[in-house]
Amino acid sequence: MGRGRQKAKQTKVARELKYSSYEPNYRALEQELASGGGRRSDLATDTREPADDEVDPYGTWPDDR
Repeated sequence: MGRGRQKAKQTKVARELKYSSYEPNYRALEQELASGGGRRSDLATDTREPADDEVDPYGTWPDDR
């Protein structure tokens, strides 16, 4: 994507965030905080296989394989 198109897209997203009415979901936030979800130790022990769309093809160097 060219720089002009990239900047236009960023400007569009910024305007949507600035002028849209965002209503936070306090109930979901309260449940997440009460359950202790999102702690750093929980993230480090995640042993599930990543989905195909979560795999970063540029995450490793070729000699790391």
